[in-house]
Amino acid sequence: MPRFDRSHTDDLAAFIEASPTPYHACAEAGRRLEAAGFRRLAEADEWPTGPGGCYAVRDGSLIAWRVGDEDVEGFRIFGAHTDTPTFKVKPRPDTGSAGWKQIAVEVYGGVPHQTWLDRDLSVAGRLVMRDGSEVLVHVDRPLLRVPRLAIHLDRGANEGQKLNAQSQLTPIWGLGEPREGEFLEFIAAEAGVDAADVFGHDLFTVALDRPAYLGKDGELFAAWRLDNLTSTHAGLAALIAAEGTGARVPVLASFNYEEVGSMTYSAAQGPFLESVLHRLVGDDFETYARAIARSAMMSSDTGNAVHPNFAEKHEPGHRPVPGRGPMIKVSANQRYASGAEEQALFRRSADAAGIPWQTYVNRNDIPGGTTIGPISGTQLGVLTVDVGLPILSMHSARELCGADDPAYLADLALGLFTH
Repeated sequence: MPRFDRSHTDDLAAFIEASPTPYHACAEAGRRLEAAGFRRLAEADEWPTGPGGCYAVRDGSLIAWRVGDEDVEGFRIFGAHTDTPTFKVKPRPDTGSAGWKQIAVEVYGGVPHQTWLDRDLSVAGRLVMRDGSEVLVHVDRPLLRVPRLAIHLDRGANEGQKLNAQSQLTPIWGLGEPREGEFLEFIAAEAGVDAADVFGHDLFTVALDRPAYLGKDGELFAAWRLDNLTSTHAGLAALIAAEGTGARVPVLASFNYEEVGSMTYSAAQGPFLESVLHRLVGDDFETYARAIARSAMMSSDTGNAVHPNFAEKHEPGHRPVPGRGPMIKVSANQRYASGAEEQALFRRSADAAGIPWQTYVNRNDIPGGTTIGPISGTQLGVLTVDVGLPILSMHSARELCGADDPAYLADLALGLFTH
């Protein structure tokens, strides 16, 4: 039954608004961790030993953990990701056509193009300065727009016509002739820095619509970046709440670049997580191998709720519905890392949390997406289960989930850490 206690989802809304990019998500997560007594560590420094909570950030990815009074014997890892499909500003962004100033962008991840049309957009990201420091920037007001062609000029608009990603998805931001350097000068001014000192940038379009409850009883929750800030936020809340977990160290690992394949030095296919775990148990390989053998990971990402207008697209016997708790995601072909042992791990965690849960399986003729689960499980050689919230409109500029489900997911993460 719906709990109608929305304090967790209210906090998720605040987290989403503070986290328009992976870099902002890491900064906001770090702020919350430090408020809870965690300490940020630099990878190039010698790390302290002994009990306490710490975290490290690398290129939009964050790993945080809490060591107790006992020697580390294993890990309980809750995995997520910080990135979202959107458009990334190109290195030389100033362009235009027919008297309009435009911004050159590149598609980042699996973007459903139509959901970004006729929508007020902002820009956010990071600037890397001459001295190597980073400055976050978020122009939190309408700045860009990708205008739809009027139906009078496109009589096939309702017939599923495909948009060209290079020529038909370039946002406008003003009138006149483009001037080289104008956009970055504007962004630098918004960040309070000199454009001449900006030596690199990662800037993305941002959907401006505020998170909101929806439905007759407010039982639905709509926002951008539910995929996958719901999981990052859930793991963060659970880690802060997890105390007295003994020799099995709770770990939150939220990676950047999941939506584009995870093949970077900071992503799930990189060595970041393995490096952190090694440092927590020491240099001895035997000790590390034994700790990994005693460990388990829960990879958390959103999945597809059954769509009422396209129910035939879903596996008939496995149709998750928002409001009924998180789901375990199962794939015989290991697109999700969930076998019998992993299912048992999930059910123990859900039982410990006292929450409802569901099962998700793709149709045999629609393979669906994948997650960091198979990647991280293979990288580490650790038992891994794939879970997530059922949502509608995945990868859209406005996604939809059950209003109670984010709290259920945080409870599940805490169940993993403490059961």
